[in-house]
Amino acid sequence: MKVAKIDLAGRTLEQVFEGIAPENIACCNWAAEFPYTPKVSFKMFHTGDKLYVRFDVEEHYTAALVAEDNGQVWTDSCCEFFLAPDDTAYYNIETTCIGKMLIGYRRKGYEVIHAGADVLSQVERTASLGSEPFAERVGENKWSLMLGLPTAVMHQHKIESWDGLKLKVNLYKCGDKLSKPHFVSWQPISLPKPMFHCPEFFTDLELE
Repeated sequence: MKVAKIDLAGRTLEQVFEGIAPENIACCNWAAEFPYTPKVSFKMFHTGDKLYVRFDVEEHYTAALVAEDNGQVWTDSCCEFFLAPDDTAYYNIETTCIGKMLIGYRRKGYEVIHAGADVLSQVERTASLGSEPFAERVGENKWSLMLGLPTAVMHQHKIESWDGLKLKVNLYKCGDKLSKPHFVSWQPISLPKPMFHCPEFFTDLELE
């Protein structure tokens, strides 16, 4: 997949995203045990200094119990973007429906290194559901999440711009502790149990 570089030129992020075709996050890899599949899509572009990702979600179960960054965000209604700038390691960027986030750096054989507040504070986060925690809501829930990611999210690399980067990525939607847990991905995963930390199933993402 190729990601366009776009000059905002006075336009809002919403106006730019309107002109970008969505990609569906719809691979239900473990349907026998976890058949529920929310409707999820994402759009993406970059400006050189930031990579903008927008998730749009329609689901029947939505929760936001995690109240701070670097918590167990994957247990809530959570959108995830995993990216590998090279073959040695990858980053997992996980954000709830109210914008609570964690970013991990994972290298095989080493302990995970989580980004601190100095990095997380640089990420633009706009959640249509606001930023206050809430218990599970059951119904026809629709929400969006927009992230503006500086290169600083790759906090164990020294990368100054998104221009021309070639990454390996996958994107996900999950909710481990919802009434109906789900684990869906953009690119398919061929593993016996739910697992997103599997860079062998990442695909190419080329930034203009």
